[in-house]
Amino acid sequence: MNQPLKIAIAGLGTVGAATFQLLRDQATLLSMRCGREILISAVSARDRDRNRGIDLKDIDWVENPLNLARHPEIDAVVELIGGSEGIARELVEETLIAGRHVVTANKALLAHHGTELARLAEGNGASIWYEAAVAGGIPIVKALRDGLAGNSVERVYGILNGTCNYILTAMRESGREFDDVLAEAQSLGYAEADPSFDIDGVDTAHKLSILTALAFGTEVNFDAIHIEGIRGVSADDIIFAEEMGYRVKLLGIARRTDHGVEQRVHPCLVAPTSPIAYVEDAYNAVVVDGNNVGTTVYQGKGAGGKPTASAVIADIMDIARDVQVATFAVPAGDLTPSKPASMEHRIGSFYICMTVRDQPGVMAEITATFRDEMISLESMLQRGRAPGEAVPVVLITHETEETAMVRALEYISGLDTMVAPPRMIRIETL
Repeated sequence: MNQPLKIAIAGLGTVGAATFQLLRDQATLLSMRCGREILISAVSARDRDRNRGIDLKDIDWVENPLNLARHPEIDAVVELIGGSEGIARELVEETLIAGRHVVTANKALLAHHGTELARLAEGNGASIWYEAAVAGGIPIVKALRDGLAGNSVERVYGILNGTCNYILTAMRESGREFDDVLAEAQSLGYAEADPSFDIDGVDTAHKLSILTALAFGTEVNFDAIHIEGIRGVSADDIIFAEEMGYRVKLLGIARRTDHGVEQRVHPCLVAPTSPIAYVEDAYNAVVVDGNNVGTTVYQGKGAGGKPTASAVIADIMDIARDVQVATFAVPAGDLTPSKPASMEHRIGSFYICMTVRDQPGVMAEITATFRDEMISLESMLQRGRAPGEAVPVVLITHETEETAMVRALEYISGLDTMVAPPRMIRIETL
């Protein structure tokens, strides 16, 4: 049996405490699978006296987490503090400079500093492991880095935020509006008191930036991502989409195009035949299209203490086995600068919901605007008649350029007969 791998855990919140407990509970099995024992030698967290349901007796408690980077009894540091800046970033950098390995669930840190951290790790003979940073317990990082290594990835996309998926599922099942369901999600612990990172698409974008680098061998480029959240999705949108044969999902999508690497996060209408149409509640799903393997689908719990801890432990096991890999599958020096593809180049179909005054000539003016932009309509749905009053009108278009749709909606928004600005949701062929 080899010498034990000695680790430190920084951050003992939900994931940190679950990681600590699973390492204890699975100690014998992990030792057999790794060929060496995994020992927790030190921990660091904010409140030493907090009851976390774990036994910290005989564990070295380190008040300042930065001291873990050069702790004499540590081979690797598990960073579960979170945040793209501050103590989490300092700890990761200092640990890598010390030539020690890092395991992290910190998607924000990697989204904003992934490329430079990869260079820092490789320059100091260390490695960064982050299976838990994307889609919780779903082993998508290893799938992209190892399992699909024989493929050129053409597209990667998925439901990457359980909070948003829960909200959209509950809206569809209950017919309630966004604000009402969000409040429920907060009361159940699915959404934070300040849910902005989730519902505005930022969390999904953090994860997408990491998947993009892994899939295409590019530098991490969070700033290149087009981001829209789900605040503007109404109960009517979900009902109308269902009537017209679609479901609404918040997706992160990355693909190579002739114009560069396209990265976008926004609500989408997906057909029931899509691999992810029936992924519901707080679950995540990731789909990878490879040139040789075709389409592969990965689904599971994208958050929570035990699922995320499971991913953390998988990375610790690789370190224990002395596995050596580049952070984003290829050496940091070979990562190519990401050439962003602008949204204006996207071609696709659209769902448009308008609230208009029911009077003669309204639809003629709207359809003439679409005609002038070379946008053809596939179907239309109108609910009821109320002469002179407001009525909803829903349109599904055939494929067209995004720029043409933007121009058309800008003009239509200014019509006197338009009661509220039109709502647009992109339709994705998956």
